[in-house]
Amino acid sequence: MFFSRRFSLRLALAITAGFLTASLSTPTQAQEKVTVFAAASMKNALDACNAAWTAETSKETVVSYAASSALAKQIESGAPADIFISADLDWMKYLADKNLVKTDTQTKLLGNRIVLVAPREGAQPVEIGQGFDLSALLGDGKLAMGAPDSVPAGKYGKAALEKLGAWSAVEGKVAGAESVRAALALVSRGEVPYGIVYQTDAAADPGVAIVGTFPENTHPPIIYPIAVLTESKAPDAAAYLDYLKSDKAAPFFEKEGFTVLK
Repeated sequence: MFFSRRFSLRLALAITAGFLTASLSTPTQAQEKVTVFAAASMKNALDACNAAWTAETSKETVVSYAASSALAKQIESGAPADIFISADLDWMKYLADKNLVKTDTQTKLLGNRIVLVAPREGAQPVEIGQGFDLSALLGDGKLAMGAPDSVPAGKYGKAALEKLGAWSAVEGKVAGAESVRAALALVSRGEVPYGIVYQTDAAADPGVAIVGTFPENTHPPIIYPIAVLTESKAPDAAAYLDYLKSDKAAPFFEKEGFTVLK
């Protein structure tokens, strides 16, 4: 019986040690993955980049896609992340001003365009110029776009329509979505006749057609900045950022219609 008790004690200690080892190793294992918060419009291109990076390095990423505004607020609230890629400079600056970004890593990564899209079936070209009557095109329908006061694509769209003299007539017809991909889905499903999205989003959805492209001089330059976050714990965060800036990643972005900024 003494042997039995001694054996049971050793077994219990071994099991406890095993649990402690597992619990201690879990945070380290989690830190090996690079956690990326990225603008929703980047999903197709960034998924391809991440697959290639993992194949080359055996390192893994975890990505959260949403509107840049929502991601920035989550980071501000303490959400654990290593990399932030915004669809505009404003939300990156928002975090930088709060010392939540390693400013020496901040880089302008990509450029994009905004376009007018319609459901593919029956889509007709639209001439976008000063004073174009978007309100008449909409009729009783809605214009899908990212929320104009927060989502970058919506902010760009509003700026362009203001410049062209069309905003006041369509403001009351805007269906503001939580992200540009949500706005795209409204058009793709035929729930609205038109939407304003990024050129890259339109290319990713076979259910829509680009009917017009907004002149670049009607809105601020569309720039996607990237940076490592101050609270990053991933040892590979800087290497991952460098990969996205490299010639190896460029083709994945260009395939989706992004302009790679050098």
